[in-house]
Amino acid sequence: MVKPNKKTVKKKHNPLKKSKVIDYLDTKFLSRFINDQGKILPKRITGVNAYQQRQLAKAIKYARHLALLPFVAQDTA
Repeated sequence: MVKPNKKTVKKKHNPLKKSKVIDYLDTKFLSRFINDQGKILPKRITGVNAYQQRQLAKAIKYARHLALLPFVAQDTA
């Protein structure tokens, strides 16, 4: 029996295709997975699976190390 207060969970669409290779040089693609403060977005927001989230985090951190992506966002004030 299903509880009356339980919400139905909607499956999120995975933005990465199976054939998509996560590359640290593709900064336009990686910038979709960081917010305006420069933080890596969690997988519950982006909709990727756990393996892809780990690969994204590695690629973003490596791109930051090579100065392809900023560590923090620039202050606009």
